[in-house]
Amino acid sequence: MLAVGDVYRQAGVRAIYLVHGSFVGADALGVVREVARVSPKAAESLRRLEKQLVDSIAKDAGNYTTAFAEAFERQINRDGADRILVRLFHWSSENHHIGRADGAVRLLDELASQKDLTEGRILLWGHSHGGNVFALLTNLLNADSAMRREFFRAARPYFRWPVVGKVDMPVWTRTRARLSREGNPLRHLALDFVTFGTPVRYGWETGTCANLLHFVNHRPAGGLPADQAPFPPSIDDVLTARHGDYIQQIGIAGTNLAPTAWAWRAWLADIRLSRHLQAGIRRRDLLTRLKAGVRAHADGTTLLVDYGPAAGHIGQHLAGHAVYTRLEWLLFHAEEVARRFYNRNTNDATDKVDR
Repeated sequence: MLAVGDVYRQAGVRAIYLVHGSFVGADALGVVREVARVSPKAAESLRRLEKQLVDSIAKDAGNYTTAFAEAFERQINRDGADRILVRLFHWSSENHHIGRADGAVRLLDELASQKDLTEGRILLWGHSHGGNVFALLTNLLNADSAMRREFFRAARPYFRWPVVGKVDMPVWTRTRARLSREGNPLRHLALDFVTFGTPVRYGWETGTCANLLHFVNHRPAGGLPADQAPFPPSIDDVLTARHGDYIQQIGIAGTNLAPTAWAWRAWLADIRLSRHLQAGIRRRDLLTRLKAGVRAHADGTTLLVDYGPAAGHIGQHLAGHAVYTRLEWLLFHAEEVARRFYNRNTNDATDKVDR
């Protein structure tokens, strides 16, 4: 890991952000957001409490923990060298368009606030739909003014009261203003993206990605192309994660959950965003798309990795979806990122990384 850190440092990496996927964030049901519209202070307390509860239950099963981030930072930094920061970024983790769009907007706001990172590279690791938060972020960064206006207009009920016009989520208007500004510094950030078990859903704007890599847990099935996941799986297949990550397989377009009934503004914005982000995707075609068993993303490089037999019961391996965030696989992932992203920028240090 020290050798990996040397490679990252030589390539100019200043910080690494770890971003979780759906259901393990601080507001999976959207309750805290609605409280925040009335009392931001109370919402912040609820947000911390919910995330602590989720972390105590999920631990490192499909979830980036504080312990994981601390271990990552400790292991890649050596005394006397510039320190690479490893940070956790939390978004609501709601499983719908507006939840992921809100995550992308807030992540852009976070990156804009870190003035000390503008001169270096930022490496972003996203598990599950955390990777699709990244995909939306790349599209926002590279959108022309017309597309950007369409996006924020579709999402407007979410952050601004209809009729009254009062903005109660200023992070949205702040980010919109930054993106619209001539010479927007966000567009010049050197961003490297790596995703883990991210379902194939949105397209990526690769002009914004300095590097893009996807890890997918997959074991080929007899009689099918080596990169195709079988469908439908048997119950035993899912319980043992026989062919890899079933959550990655089924989390494709058309499998969103609707925002909760009390969040009517989120519900309205989600419908409007769906027309913008997934035009032509019909629910009645979902079975056909699932049968296609697509594992690989159209953009970037996809690594189909056989992580071996799943350990424990389904609550521990999450149908093959939990393996990526286990500390035991950190070295493998970190080395692969070093090799595929930064080899061209290194000399002797890469020899220490190759096995």
